[in-house]
Amino acid sequence: MTQFDFRPYRRRFKPPLQTNHGVWDVRDGIIIRLTSNSNVGYGEIAPISWFGSETVEQALDFCRQLPKEISEEIIFSIPDRLPACQFGFESAWEDINCCKNVQIAPTTSLPYSALLPAGKAALSTWQSLAKDGYSTFKWKIGVYPIAEELAIFHHLTEVLPERVKLRLDANGGLSYDEANLWLYTCDRVMATGVGVEIEYIEQPLARENLTEMQELSCYYATAIALDESVANLTQLETCYQQGWRGIFTIKPSIAGSPSRLRKFCQEHKIDAVFSSVFETIVGKQAALKLAAELSLNRRAVGFGVHHWLEENEQTWLEQLWQAC
Repeated sequence: MTQFDFRPYRRRFKPPLQTNHGVWDVRDGIIIRLTSNSNVGYGEIAPISWFGSETVEQALDFCRQLPKEISEEIIFSIPDRLPACQFGFESAWEDINCCKNVQIAPTTSLPYSALLPAGKAALSTWQSLAKDGYSTFKWKIGVYPIAEELAIFHHLTEVLPERVKLRLDANGGLSYDEANLWLYTCDRVMATGVGVEIEYIEQPLARENLTEMQELSCYYATAIALDESVANLTQLETCYQQGWRGIFTIKPSIAGSPSRLRKFCQEHKIDAVFSSVFETIVGKQAALKLAAELSLNRRAVGFGVHHWLEENEQTWLEQLWQAC
């Protein structure tokens, strides 16, 4: 049997993150620890309830009702209604059985995409990130009036360096007409020969509008990536079965079982972009391990988010356990 323990954590955003879902100022999550003999494995439960995962409270309730000794059967029978728990426990199980040190980040040849703030702040923020080596950026849209965002977008494409890739993330916040206008504008900008590549628009419409997003993907050269529509493995499988063959944005920490996600991606050879949910290094290293294995087209991973959260001290994991 394996000893089980857990600790909740809280981290603050350095500025609050603005998206179409609202303003996010605090990241709450749970670190779990599995111990077997002298081996210790860590996992992270980092839900985003408005994205389709369980809430932090539901995850805490699940952890509290578990015994202090758990088995492999318990870990691999966590229900699909708790996808962040599935990821956290299974990642910890892999960690303990692979004897990995949680404080050593995985090596990956994948480039990183940096997240820009919504609105005009993007026009200045990209410069320091470019100096840090980023050449792919994601910018949140659907936050301010479309005319204002289109004006900023045109300015951004003019000031960004050549060969930079730009992703536009609407978080499902556009109307059909607005999505048409954005895609038309992106096609026009790319046709002018501007040095910036518009890689894709992410989740332009709400998750229930898959048919409309499939239609739009046929009308325009600018690619569409699904995100909220494929937040967990069940949704990912459903969209694939319904014919989506475009880009899938996968957030491993809320997608569900890593082993099932691995199997699905390997079987269907999907075009996947792996992205952060603002987890700690514990969840990040497990997510990046999957990204390194499963990124068929080697797209930049959306983990360039360190500048959004307060930094943890190197000893934070030990302190988390000592504090309780």
